[in-house]
Amino acid sequence: MTQIFDTTIIGAGAAGLFCSGVAAQLGLKVLLIDHSEKVAEKIRISGGGRCNFTNRDAQPANFLSENPNFCRSALSRYSSRDFIALVQKHGIAFHEKHKGQLFCDRSAEDIIQMLLRECDASTNGGSVTRWQPCSVKAVRHISTTEPVLDEKSADSRHIHCAECYEIDTDRGSVQSRTLVIATGGLSIPKIGATDFGYRIAKQFGHSLIELRPALAPLTFDDVGWQPFAGLAGLALPVTISTGEKKSRTSFDEDLLFTHRGLSGPGVLQISSFWREGTPIRMNLCPSVKLQDHLMRAKQTSRKLIANELAALLPSRLAESWASQRPEWQRPICEASDKALTHLAEHLSQWQLTPSGTEGYKKAEVTAGGVNTRELSSQTMESQKQSGLYFIGEVVDVTGWLGGYNFQWAWASGHACAQGLAAKRMD
Repeated sequence: MTQIFDTTIIGAGAAGLFCSGVAAQLGLKVLLIDHSEKVAEKIRISGGGRCNFTNRDAQPANFLSENPNFCRSALSRYSSRDFIALVQKHGIAFHEKHKGQLFCDRSAEDIIQMLLRECDASTNGGSVTRWQPCSVKAVRHISTTEPVLDEKSADSRHIHCAECYEIDTDRGSVQSRTLVIATGGLSIPKIGATDFGYRIAKQFGHSLIELRPALAPLTFDDVGWQPFAGLAGLALPVTISTGEKKSRTSFDEDLLFTHRGLSGPGVLQISSFWREGTPIRMNLCPSVKLQDHLMRAKQTSRKLIANELAALLPSRLAESWASQRPEWQRPICEASDKALTHLAEHLSQWQLTPSGTEGYKKAEVTAGGVNTRELSSQTMESQKQSGLYFIGEVVDVTGWLGGYNFQWAWASGHACAQGLAAKRMD
């Protein structure tokens, strides 16, 4: 016999788990399906295992989308303050690490267990049934007049699900009036990322905003990067930017040299804005006016230029940089003003054009996704297919590094659950 639920949510990650718990507490019978054995694996590995679960200062300006105003409604109705209150309610200890980024003191597992407890805290007859691992084979929207038991109706033969979704799984077929896609993006395939959500979107007539890796390390061609490959592991604070004029985006964050290119928070941030074939620019000494500093040092110091730079930069970087030109390989007091000016410009406006990124295997999220102009910003419901919802990373809303993407998962999941409850009452 086909099992009946109020809603089926496909994807037991951050957005799907949270939406399931809220919906069940609003009285809905929820089926939560995921093809992976482990629940919320992306939460488990995030933040070095401590989960950067939100950002205290999250606001719409911290998100990228072809439709930038779309995220406003959900974020305003379920803010970082709301999720922080939930974390505190469950007694989870946390701390602020950097620029509003909140991490668990102990483990990301605390957030996973909190979400599972929320799924168990159903009210008004609601419940969450979790099938995991369970693969979805097909999804259909159908019309049916089959009498179905509805415990909320005085008439046990009340027809529930006249229009519904039928989902074929390896545990059998189920029907539900509504269907929520919370399957995430393409990033980190080794933990189970697939294109399932995008295929469902296309099946029901949705368009996709171009998909690309975001919050990913940048790479450079072997020849161009050879002079810097020996700096792998070296980190320093920089100002990094890309784009021109009004489209220019800049971050003050740390940079990390790798064997193949650049990583670290600053590079991950800028990668979401970088476009193929365009340069990035870095100020490697953002805390000082370098030209003024070098000119003053010329009057008072007899150190080699590399040694003088080592007071401002990691010594390996200072030595590597000074070795690039003969005029920089001498005592600073003997250097010409022109050579020092050129050096300052080089370090303050270092421009490179990446060959690409490390791709989805290293990207923290996927930029692009289901076109938000085809969704309700109030409920996340499709405007093309009644009863179909998209939440979390599968949608064209991408947060900055620092807990913003989890906040979008919570906010979009909460908005969706409210929409599901309202639809149940129709």
